[in-house]
Amino acid sequence: MSLRRPDAVQAAARARARMVERLRAQGIRDDKVLAAMMQVPRHAFVEEGLAYSAYDDTALPIGYQQTISQPFVVAKMIEALRAGRELGRTLEVGAGCGYQAAVLSFVATEVYAVERIRPLLDVARENLRPLRLPNVRLKCADGTMGLPEAAPYDTIIVAAAAASVPASLKEQLAPGGRLMLPVGGADQRLVMIERQGNVFRESRLEAVRFVPLLTGTE
Repeated sequence: MSLRRPDAVQAAARARARMVERLRAQGIRDDKVLAAMMQVPRHAFVEEGLAYSAYDDTALPIGYQQTISQPFVVAKMIEALRAGRELGRTLEVGAGCGYQAAVLSFVATEVYAVERIRPLLDVARENLRPLRLPNVRLKCADGTMGLPEAAPYDTIIVAAAAASVPASLKEQLAPGGRLMLPVGGADQRLVMIERQGNVFRESRLEAVRFVPLLTGTE
């Protein structure tokens, strides 16, 4: 889908509207999250040959053995993190093609997104540039170490599965903050960590499938 063709722009807007209605039918109730999903042109974050599938409820390849998460998972994670609170300063681990950072920009005060694969981060920058989102900052970094220079964070969201919750991410969570990440290997489940002083309360949510969280940069 070319953003420069009026018919394609209208078709993409209709596809986004259908996606949002499907998310509502799937149980997403947070109107602010749904509005954010409506704002972001998901087709602009995938290769042109996959644009026709951009608004399907499926993960899609973005190169470098990485994927863009399915819309329901993006919406579900953000809704759970927002429940009863605002996201505030947010760290995203695993920026990928930039899509989730764009969605977060409409519901968070500040978004710091880190990606370990430098060429993929360059793709994210190019994808995000036309949207001109002033509250999104990108950096190539090892996400397992978080981003200490901008900590603490009210919210941390991780888009790759860890074998266990990285201690560095818990340490960078502000009091009252929430951390969401998939945990596991073959069997993965979303886990939410809530910090209350120096106590970390853990809740296990639904089963998911993410690429593994790796260390280092490349």
